[in-house]
Amino acid sequence: MADATKLEQVRQWTAEHQLDVTYVSNFHTISYLTGFESNPYERTLALFIFADADPFLFAPALEVEAIKDMGWPYQVFGYMDHEDPYALIAEHVRASCAHPTKWALEEGNLTLDRFQALKAQFPEAQFTQDLSPYIQQLRLVKTPDELKKLDIAGQWADFAFEQGFAAVKAGRTEQQIAAELQYALMKKGIMEMSFGTLVQAGEHAANPHGATNETKVKPNELVLFDLGVMYEGYASDASRTIAYGQPTAKQKEIYDVCLEAQLTTQAAVKPGMAAEDVDKIARDIITKAGYGEYFIHRLGHGIGQTDHEFPSMMAGNKMPLVEGMCFSIEPGIYIPGVAGVRIEDCGVVTKDGFKPFTHTPKELKILD
Repeated sequence: MADATKLEQVRQWTAEHQLDVTYVSNFHTISYLTGFESNPYERTLALFIFADADPFLFAPALEVEAIKDMGWPYQVFGYMDHEDPYALIAEHVRASCAHPTKWALEEGNLTLDRFQALKAQFPEAQFTQDLSPYIQQLRLVKTPDELKKLDIAGQWADFAFEQGFAAVKAGRTEQQIAAELQYALMKKGIMEMSFGTLVQAGEHAANPHGATNETKVKPNELVLFDLGVMYEGYASDASRTIAYGQPTAKQKEIYDVCLEAQLTTQAAVKPGMAAEDVDKIARDIITKAGYGEYFIHRLGHGIGQTDHEFPSMMAGNKMPLVEGMCFSIEPGIYIPGVAGVRIEDCGVVTKDGFKPFTHTPKELKILD
């Protein structure tokens, strides 16, 4: 169902900037504003919002009935695969606005070929505003309904950890473990992960974005899990690192430092503090312990309809935290040839601090 409040806010933004039309091209933004969730892949899905006319959706013909069924109260226009979508868009836009001169776009999303196709239809157009920063601000503070979905997505991530830990056995590959936890989720009706599940064993975990592969789990090493699910259009994202067999003193030390950084930072979060200070708390702990050079990414990122959203918890970001802002706290230490550790929860800023969406225990779990 369309969110009338959010749509009206974008209409007002369009009017305030003296624009004729705002073209929304990002399917995540379209879902946020309309309630219609679909990835069009190579096809064109678009939302057009006007200062002085009703909005309309433009979609592949195969999506039109689904849009009507979900309760979209305005017009929806479809196109067949053999048709030129931008020629049809031009007709529909001009029916709502005879002289669409000043436009807003999502500059970080619209591809060059589609921008050129739009310009060909509207040679008089001036593309004067970028909608993306405004949408980022709208999405920054989550509604109670969004928070409920994020919380349930987090509960399913906890279930996935439970299943994944149980699947860890000597000789099993990372891929086999990931497959088992995802199959367990699918049997419960959770059909989509929010990103490719990461299971990384031993030295492989020192590559923080290394893909899950055929590496086999061996005794007396750490195993890193990074995973999340999609629940009613909202994502979870969490990391845990466990030990299979007895960890070495070095592995245990790395883990303890990372855990102190994660817990200390999580406990310190409060409205009004700067995003860069959240990063600094964790980074100072890891640096003081002698591992600063091995913490090679920002502390965290926003979460909502996707697993990585605005804003970033990193040096230089002075944005103050506000209630309802959701992000990850995920310090990591990655020592090539030794081990990698990351501990992560996503959560929401409340008046009382940081409330995580995931609750899998973070003391080092040692599997026999």
